[in-house]
Amino acid sequence: MPLLTRITGPRDLDRLSPEQLDQLAEEIRTFLVEAVSKTGGHLGPNLGVVELTIALHRVFDSPKDKVLWDTGHQSYVHKLLTGRQDFSKLKMKGGLSGYPSQAESEHDVIENSHASTVLGWADGLAKANQLRKRDSHVVAVIGDGALTGGMAWEALNNIAEAKDRPLVIVVNDNERSYAPTIGGLANHLATLRTTDGYERFLTRTKEILDRTPVVGKPLYETLHGAKKGLKDFIAPQGMFEDLGLKYVGPIDGHDIEALESALARAKRFGGPVIVHCLTEKGRGYQPALQDEADRFHGIGPIHPDTGLPIKASGADWTSVFGDEMVRLGKEREDIVAITAAMLQPVGLKKFADAFPDRIYDVGIAEQHAAVSAAGLATGGVHPVFAVYATFLNRAFDQVLMDVALHKCGVTFVLDRAGVTGTDGASHNGMWDMSILQVVPGLRLAAPRDADQVRAQLREAVEVKDAPTVVRFSKGAVGPAVAAVGRVGGMDVLREPGTDTPDVLLVSVGALAPMCLEIAGLLDKQGITTTVVDPRWVKPVDEAMAPLAERHRVVVTVEDNSRVGGVGSAIAQALRDAGVDVPLRDFGIPPRFLDHASRAEVMAEIGLTAPDIARQVTGLVSKLDGRFDRTAAEVDSVEPARD
Repeated sequence: MPLLTRITGPRDLDRLSPEQLDQLAEEIRTFLVEAVSKTGGHLGPNLGVVELTIALHRVFDSPKDKVLWDTGHQSYVHKLLTGRQDFSKLKMKGGLSGYPSQAESEHDVIENSHASTVLGWADGLAKANQLRKRDSHVVAVIGDGALTGGMAWEALNNIAEAKDRPLVIVVNDNERSYAPTIGGLANHLATLRTTDGYERFLTRTKEILDRTPVVGKPLYETLHGAKKGLKDFIAPQGMFEDLGLKYVGPIDGHDIEALESALARAKRFGGPVIVHCLTEKGRGYQPALQDEADRFHGIGPIHPDTGLPIKASGADWTSVFGDEMVRLGKEREDIVAITAAMLQPVGLKKFADAFPDRIYDVGIAEQHAAVSAAGLATGGVHPVFAVYATFLNRAFDQVLMDVALHKCGVTFVLDRAGVTGTDGASHNGMWDMSILQVVPGLRLAAPRDADQVRAQLREAVEVKDAPTVVRFSKGAVGPAVAAVGRVGGMDVLREPGTDTPDVLLVSVGALAPMCLEIAGLLDKQGITTTVVDPRWVKPVDEAMAPLAERHRVVVTVEDNSRVGGVGSAIAQALRDAGVDVPLRDFGIPPRFLDHASRAEVMAEIGLTAPDIARQVTGLVSKLDGRFDRTAAEVDSVEPARD
């Protein structure tokens, strides 16, 4: 019987011999490759933390001891060791989440899959333990890439202040976040990795002391735990210790015995300790190791033997943006690009290859990226900061007070906008069009297809006195949706064929094909519909109010929260213009959405063509029952809001 099938909880690991632990590690890697290749998911990060996770659960007693995972994309091994071994529906509806999940297990604490937050969580939990006089431990696992985030260092500043508050920080150093980690911290960690004289000295000493009865092992532990003296002379780990943090390492992150020894010493120490572990992302799987871009950080279904995708994907939104950036870069020397440790995922790799001196990877530091962009714009260039829509939330104050207040010409390109689905609540890009509505002067574009991505990106970078935003969806981009006319700056996608149309249907971004489908369904019910794409949803086009006035009801459909979104902005614009037409807004409800496919999530929240057409039909029917449709004007009523 495989060892893995006998592991139902962390304490089952206590019975295993060193040889069995090594066997278990190999079984876990085999399981991960076979399982994740079928469903897709975060493969490379998990292959790199197998031994580390085993050691953590042998030394600490979860869930009494809180083991916290920064980001959480490396928690699959943790799931396996805490009794969750059915990966058949990983990231699918009804299956395991791709991140820690409190609903799944008492061993999971943090669900937020945004990087650099774990040390703040750990600081708070350690304080709570101290106040409640609990003897449990807090262990925070953070990647070297996440240490490029300012939040991590804000937390370290507080953690180091309490010398008597136990907290173990495990730095999972694989030289990468997605791509290789950059910056001053990365250089410092590289120095620690390559200064191996101390570890060679200890290895040789351990071999000698292991043969020395009685005093050998205690003496080795004393040497290995030395804080000053020889260790400081050989290994320059002073940055951490100067903060007041005990430093242990670097440790081979694939040597379970060494890991357990280091973690046990950290556990015994009465204050904050950093355990620096060197791991290899993608370890044990050759296709991942050969993938220089991101070591199979996140994959779709693949052939497990070759690592090749099961099926070729068509052009996606990201690649359309990336190709257009290269064209813009050739035309304009003032165009520069910024990424927050996600060069490949946001489509800037080609731009970086073509213009290596005009690309800036700031690490996982979205706030800094936005402020730096303001500085670049003030210096006479036009920065394009490409970032996932969900991660722009982290830089709202900088967008507002640094970019917009100073009227800086910065373009923010938001990838994975709207419902993304399988990565769960924290990765849906469903708040950007709401939070950005309050930013004075900001202009926001929602392209409906690839042609509009190209066109609206070009329009955005022409703006020099205000922030601009271009947001688009995740995955394959559909066929072009042609306009049949133009009203103001808005594209007309469907004309009603009558001078007295019933519904003005406002389609936002990638939902254009669905809105045309809605119009077709309404047409079958005898309801005439105009479909428009505003293209730029902020500010509301001046032609919107007079156009709405020619219709009996306005319907907005957006892939964004209904609270404060495009529908709300249009309703306000109509009120300001004195246009008293009932308006119904369809969008994402104000709740966190469970992981599932995009189509399943959209169906669950009622954001489908049949659902919307049914409700609009009911709304028009109510109007028919209350008003004389032959009247030249509709009497003033309170706008319908739902």
